[in-house]
Amino acid sequence: MRRLGRFLLLAAVVAVASAHVGSPDTVFEGAAGPYAVRVVVRLPGVVPGLADITVRTTGGPAVQTITVLPLRGGRGTAALPPADTARAVAGTSDLYTAQLWLMQFGSYSVQVTVDGAGGRGTVIVPVMAVATRRLPFDLTLRAMMIGLGLFLTVGALTIVGAAARDSVLDPGVEADPARRRRARVVMAGGAVVLVVALWGGRAWWNAEDADYSRNMFRPLHAATHIQAEGASRVIRFTIDDSTWTSRRSWTPLIPDHGKLMHLFLIRDDASAFAHLHPVAKDSNIFNAALPPLPPGRYRVYADVVHESGFAQTLVDTVAIAAPVTAWRPSDPDDAWWESHQPATVSQPQDTLADGSIMRWDSQPLLAGQDVELLFAVVGRDGRAVALEPYMGMAAHAVIATADGSVFIHLHPLGTIATASQLVFQLRQPGDTTPGTLGRRITAFEDTAAHAAMAGMAPALTFPYSFPRPGRYRMWVQVRRGGRILTGAFDLTVN
Repeated sequence: MRRLGRFLLLAAVVAVASAHVGSPDTVFEGAAGPYAVRVVVRLPGVVPGLADITVRTTGGPAVQTITVLPLRGGRGTAALPPADTARAVAGTSDLYTAQLWLMQFGSYSVQVTVDGAGGRGTVIVPVMAVATRRLPFDLTLRAMMIGLGLFLTVGALTIVGAAARDSVLDPGVEADPARRRRARVVMAGGAVVLVVALWGGRAWWNAEDADYSRNMFRPLHAATHIQAEGASRVIRFTIDDSTWTSRRSWTPLIPDHGKLMHLFLIRDDASAFAHLHPVAKDSNIFNAALPPLPPGRYRVYADVVHESGFAQTLVDTVAIAAPVTAWRPSDPDDAWWESHQPATVSQPQDTLADGSIMRWDSQPLLAGQDVELLFAVVGRDGRAVALEPYMGMAAHAVIATADGSVFIHLHPLGTIATASQLVFQLRQPGDTTPGTLGRRITAFEDTAAHAAMAGMAPALTFPYSFPRPGRYRMWVQVRRGGRILTGAFDLTVN
C-alpha cells in the first residue's frame, strides 16, 4: 500500500509537473529602479512556445513605456536584440501585457525595462522554460490535414502523369496508347517516390515527437529514508537520478537564502509541517535531524537551485512511525509545526507559539488571477510587533493542496528563487568552470547586509497566482525574538 501511495502521488505530480510542482506561472514583485512592479509570466507548457507576460505597476513615478526581452543566460554579453514593447491594457492605467517566444529548454530570464518620469529602471525575472505537455491534434485539424495531404498527393501524381503524356504534343493532339502507358509508368514511379517521402516524413515526425517527449520536464528522482541515531533520528534525502549521478545534464547546486536545499515535510492531512535545511554529506546525500513530528505519511518536497539558474522541486513520500523524544536541529533555521485542531476554512487569524497573533486580510481568491496575500503579526494587545529577518527575508511561506499536486515555496518577492535571480545578475563571461559562479553567489549572500530589515513592519505580502480552484493550506513563517513562528491558514479558491 505504501508503494501504491507513493506511485499515485508521483503520478499526480508528473501529470502537472513544472519546475515548481503544479505552479507553472512565475510571479515576481519588486523594484525596477524607482518603479514598483509585479510581473507575471504565464508559461505555455510547450517549448518552443509563446509566454504571456503581464506587468502591473504598483507604485513609483508615472510610467511611459515598458519593454520586455527574453535572455537565455541572463544579461547579454554582446549586442542585445530589440526588446518588445508591452501594450497598455485598455481601461487600466497600471497594467501592461506582452508575449515572448521561449525557444529552448532550460533557464531563461525576462528583462523588464520601465521608462517614465523617474528615468529608466530594469529588473531581471528568472523563468524556467520547460515542456510539461504535448499539444494534441484535434479531430477537425486531423481530418483537414489528411484531406489536404490526399489532395496534394493526387494533384502531384496528376501533374506528373500529364507532363509525361502531353508535355511535347502540339495543342489539340491526342496522346497515343504508348504515351498513355508511359504516363502510367511515370505516375507509378512518382507514387513510389511520394510514398517513400511520406514514410520519411512520418519517421522524422515520430523522431521529433520522441525527442520532445524525452525532454518533457520531470523532476530529478529522489529517495527519502529515516535512520535512527540513538534517541534521535535523521531524515536522509538522496538524489539518485541517473542524469544527476552521472553529471550528464545538470550543473552543481548553489545556495538559495544560504541553504543548498530547503526540505519540506507535509503530513497527508496537513496537520503537521516541517521546514528543514539538510546538511550535504556529498553531492547526492542530504541529512537533517528529524523533528518530533506526529506519526503518519508525509509528502516530501525539496527545493534546489542549479548553477545554471534552473530551480526545481524534487518530490517523494516518507512514513514516520513514532515521534522522536529528542531533537537537536541540524540548522538553526529549521522549524516544525503541528495542529491539534481540525482544519477550518478561511480562518482570519492564527495564534503563534509565542502568543502573538498572525492575521490574514482574507479576500475572494480566483484561480488564474494574480493576487496579493496580506498578513500581519500583532501582540496579544492588538499592537503591531517587530519582526526579524528569516534567512534574509521578511517571511517565508508554503502553499499546497491536499492531494499534493500543487506546492510552492513563496517569498515577498514571489515564486522566484532568489539564487536564480542572482545567477543572471552576477554571471560573467568567464564563468565556464562549474562552481565558479556558485562561489561568487555564496560570497554575495554572506556579505549581503540585512540590517535594514531588523525591526521591520509586521505587514507581510506574498504575490501569487493560484493555478486552479480548490482547497489550499498556507503556512507562513516569521522570526521574532530569535524564534521561528509558523501560522497556518486554509484558503478556498474559486
